Formats: sequence, structure tokens, C-alpha cells
Amino acid sequence: MTPLRIGNFSGFYGDRFDALREMLTDGELDVLTGDYLAELTMLILARDRLKDPGAGYARTFPRQLEECLGLVQERGVRIVTNAGGLNPAGLAAHLRELCGRLGIPLRVAHVEGDDLTAGHPGALAAHAYLGGFGIAACLRAGADIVVTGRVTDAALVTGPAAAHFGWGQGEFDKLAGAVIAGHVLECGTQATGGNYAFFQEGDVRRPGFPLAEIHADGSSVITKHPGTGGFVDVGTVTAQLLYETGGARYAGPDVTARLDSVRLRKDGPDRVRIEGVRGEAPPPALKVGLSKLGGFRNEVVFVLTGLDIEAKAALVKEQLAPELAKAPPAHVSWELVRTDRPDAGTEERASALLRLVVRDPDQRVVGRVLSGAAIELALASYPGFHVLAPPGKGDPYGIFEDAYVPQEDVAHTAVLPDGSPVRVPPPPETRPLAKTPPPGLPDPLPLGATRRAPLGLVAGARSGDKGGNANVGVWARTDEAWRWLAHELTADRFRELIPESRDLPVTRHVLPGLRALNFVVTGILGAGVASRHRFDPQAKGLGEWLRSRHLDIPEALL
Repeated sequence: MTPLRIGNFSGFYGDRFDALREMLTDGELDVLTGDYLAELTMLILARDRLKDPGAGYARTFPRQLEECLGLVQERGVRIVTNAGGLNPAGLAAHLRELCGRLGIPLRVAHVEGDDLTAGHPGALAAHAYLGGFGIAACLRAGADIVVTGRVTDAALVTGPAAAHFGWGQGEFDKLAGAVIAGHVLECGTQATGGNYAFFQEGDVRRPGFPLAEIHADGSSVITKHPGTGGFVDVGTVTAQLLYETGGARYAGPDVTARLDSVRLRKDGPDRVRIEGVRGEAPPPALKVGLSKLGGFRNEVVFVLTGLDIEAKAALVKEQLAPELAKAPPAHVSWELVRTDRPDAGTEERASALLRLVVRDPDQRVVGRVLSGAAIELALASYPGFHVLAPPGKGDPYGIFEDAYVPQEDVAHTAVLPDGSPVRVPPPPETRPLAKTPPPGLPDPLPLGATRRAPLGLVAGARSGDKGGNANVGVWARTDEAWRWLAHELTADRFRELIPESRDLPVTRHVLPGLRALNFVVTGILGAGVASRHRFDPQAKGLGEWLRSRHLDIPEALL
């Protein structure tokens, strides 16, 4: 059977606007997927919905589609997207009106049932992560465009694959293969050289978006349209496979895919074949993402220039201590960032930043009273006093939490192009998620001369966020480097290299088939990205920080 060609045109809400047109015009496709949703996006859309009950979906998508509806019809490409966000029915109605206005008779369907907000008092939004069989039902009923709310990112690929090949809900190996392909596609150009540790090995100024050629047995080839920017190789696919994952079992609503079964091999220029993927029955419960208002946050950044940086920082802290004591915020943090250099050639390079962050449920506590006190120091503090920006009244921040509900308690529903609702049954078999036995490690490298050098000379990394946790996937590029990495980079060594993790749980997962280690750092992101707990709230740069740390590396690898 001819493979199904599924492309991606969006990895997040705000991705390249022209990507939809580019993917339609640069090569052949059967299906185009657009991923718009993330934990932070759900909070943004929830706040939109508070202001306007008819809002709650990605507003950029209809504008992208309006420019391309004629191309979609002409090329016979089906569109599947989670741009419906918190209001898939509203977006579907908008798209039907758009098709009617332009005289292009495309059939629109949507998937609903993920919204569980009513059952979670105090949450701005509570949405279950649905699987791909609602999408499959819409496509089998003839939909040209399928809009969903909160589904797993990979469901945008498993749904079309199941519809095309006629897979049933119990065909776990095939579904798992599609999940892995979907996970590679979901973040767009991260699979084609974007955000890649070894980005200098190709031209990544404007990477093309990826596509997967999916076969009836669930295997796939990751590639891109000919002539587009970026590059696809085993490294770029490995990096994306490790992104925002945990252990060997990658659980979803339709199937649990075994990451330790994945095998990658080069299949020609800009082509990587994914094969051998095994699947297991999914867990009995669905994950529910809860977006809540956490309170209010304010920040003042003092610029300290020249000499006596530490003493200047100490003076500001002492001067503000009485003000902070009058109505103590629930959370106060000071951080001195030493960006200054001695004998600097510019004032900016001679300056350090002292950041004061306060959080509290009461906006008044973190508001202008506190920030005003900081500004009143302008003529009465350290020499050269100034701040990066005028302080404000305090902004609301969000928190993200997980909950779980039985699969059968969620009314997963496909609303077909004719408007008829079809209930999607839960999977026929489930299996509680369990850890896999630790795999064997390769033989260590023989002892030899070493040199102090950055880890990134012999290993790649990619990191990301999952609620309040971060993952850092690290992979070796050769068998010899893997023999060293697997024994050297333990959880304890990770804690040494990343001091922020020293008092936190760090779990190491070993994936020999990818020559990779995946570290999960629990709690390093506080209550999630929207809480802005740390300098890098989504842990996007955590992997690159790890690669910059120095270890004693065998000279044979350098």
C-alpha cells in the first residue's frame, strides 16, 4: 500500500504564518497537521475565553487557512489541527462560514469531549488529552478539515493513519509507530535542524517543515520537501524523540509506545527511517491538564555597574528589607546575575543584574507599593542606580497541574461533517503504567588519557518542560562515546553539573537503542511555565547549559 504522507505546518501558537502555504506548494502531501496547543497556550486561551465566551481558539489559524483554502481543495490535502483549543465547535463554525463565504465547499468536522472544566472548580480550564480515533471517525466520514480541542500532539498523526489504513483500537504496534512519527512531527522544524545541538552542520536559517511517510505496518520515514531549508538526519530525529519524554514507556490515550524499541537509520539524503516500534495497551486513565490562576507576580531588575558589585547588591537588599517586612509577600527571591566583566569596553559589559521577584495571592502586596519603594531609592542607594524598566502593579501568573480520570468517564465525541455526533469508545484493553527493568549498559571504555572539556563536544542534548518538571535528553553520536556517556553521566553527576537540581529528585532513564540518557528533574520549574519560576521557565536551554559543563573526557573521543 502506498505510504500516507503527513506533513506539519505549525509547532506552536505563533509559529511561521506562511508555513501552511509553503507545505501545500513545495511538495506532495495527503494530510497536513497543525499543532497549536501547549500548557501555556491553554492558559492564554482560557483568559481569552473569560473576556469573550466565543473565543478560546487559535485566531491565527483561520487567517492562515483563508489564504490557502483554494490550494487545499485543488491539491486534495486534508487538514487536521488542534487549533480549536478550548472551543473546537466555535472554530469549526467559523471555518464553515469561511468556506461558504469563499465558495469553496470543503467539509468541516470537529472533535469534542475533552473539556472537563465544570468538574474542576477553581480551574480556568481543565481538559483531558484525547487520542486519535475521534479524528479518524471524522476523516472516515469524509471531512476535509478536522478541528480538535485538547488531544495529544501525536493524535494529529495517529488519527489520519488509523483512518487511512483501517487500523483498529487494539493494533498497538502500528499505533505506536504512528505515535513516534507524530512525536517527531509535532514541534515542526525541531525535526529539521531547528533548535538542534549541532546546528552548524547544515543551513538552518529557515528550516523547512517536516513530513512523515507512514506505512501500513506503522513504520515511517521522516523527511521534508525537496529544496527546503534545514536538514533531516539521525541526530535531528533523535533530538526530537527525546524532547519532553520520560522513561521507556511513552504513554498516550490510544497506546503506550516503547521508546526503547525505536530504531533509526539513514534512508537517503534528508531521510530517516523509524522502525521496530512496539506498542502496549494504554493506561486506564486519561491525563487532564488544569490551568489555574496562581496569584500575582512583580519584578524589579536593578542594574549594578563597575566595582563593588556584591556590596551594591547587599545595600539594595538591606534598604528594601523593611519595606518587604511591612506586608511580606508569600514568595520573595533575589538573584544576582554576574554578567559584568572587569575592565569592560562598554557599560553594558561592565554591568550585573540584581533581580527581585515577588509573588502573592493579593495583587496589592506585590503592586506599586513595593515597586514604588524600590524606585524611591533612585537617589539614595548605590552609585549608578537604575533599573531595566519601570515597575508595574503586578501581573497575574498561572499554574499547571495534572489530574487523571478513567478513560470511560470522558465523552470523546466526533462531530461529523453533517453535524451528527458519534461517541468514540475507550480502548478495548488498558494496562497500568509500570517502569521497565533497567537495560544493560555497554562495556565501559578502557582507561586512558583524559582532557577537561565541555560535554557538548561528544554529546547532543535537548530539554523541555512537562508541568513543573524538566527533561534533558542526552545522546552520544558514536558507539564509543556511548560507552563512555552511559557510565559517566549518572544522576549524581547530573546533579553536580546542574546545581539547581542538587536538592531535587533526578531520575535517569537509559535508552540504548538511541544511545541516549533521559533525565527528568522533578519540580525544577515550580508550578509550570506560566508561574515563571526560573530564568528559563520552560527549561529550553537546560540541555545546552549541561553541554557547556566541563568533564574529564577520554582524549580518544575528542
